[in-house]
Amino acid sequence: MRKNNSYRYPTTNRETIDGLRHYVLDKEKLPSVTTILDATQSAEKRESLQRWKERVGEEQAEKIKDQAAERGTAMHKILEKYIIDVGYVDLTNVGKDAHNMAIQIIQSGLINVTEFYGTECTLHYPGLYAGQTDLVGVHKGKDAIIDFKQTNKPKKREWISDYFSQLSAYAMAHNFIYKTKIEKGVIMMCSKDNFYQEFVVEGKEFQKHKHNFLRRVDEYYKSRPKKTG
Repeated sequence: MRKNNSYRYPTTNRETIDGLRHYVLDKEKLPSVTTILDATQSAEKRESLQRWKERVGEEQAEKIKDQAAERGTAMHKILEKYIIDVGYVDLTNVGKDAHNMAIQIIQSGLINVTEFYGTECTLHYPGLYAGQTDLVGVHKGKDAIIDFKQTNKPKKREWISDYFSQLSAYAMAHNFIYKTKIEKGVIMMCSKDNFYQEFVVEGKEFQKHKHNFLRRVDEYYKSRPKKTG
């Protein structure tokens, strides 16, 4: 895929405020997209997560989460280096697993991306939120926001609505700042057993997730303590 330099993305500057991730942009400190989504999870999702922790045990649950995060970080780094055409090898055991997963995403997903505008792009919507998407590029002829995900086991589409909300948030930010019309999101996912899944969201479904995310942004700010003085 070739690099298209139509857009210049800001450098990433993060700060933790009250234990929550924020991005510092244009003198604003904006909550991250994932911070907003985590803070506004449905009661059903919170209860489901709690039941899982109780089933496997708190210690084991944390171990599983940490291993998944480490594997995901390694996989993302391998994919980023591949996209910008920089040689990179991670010879750790985690790195070897992540390399195999990255290969699946490259061969089954990135093969359909003909050009890209940026990787690890920091995007923000002034006054509301910010975040970092893995890739902004052209997927099967259309501009798209693309995120890479690792998973312990394959997912059903109805389980990952927050991922779609995340994509829609990045698209709205990109469209606002760069005057684009991105209306497509792509999740490229690989399980630790090297099973590749791709989820595309566009059209009316994408609009629905935009509205859902904006509702949750409103909910997030309404729940924050009011500043005085």
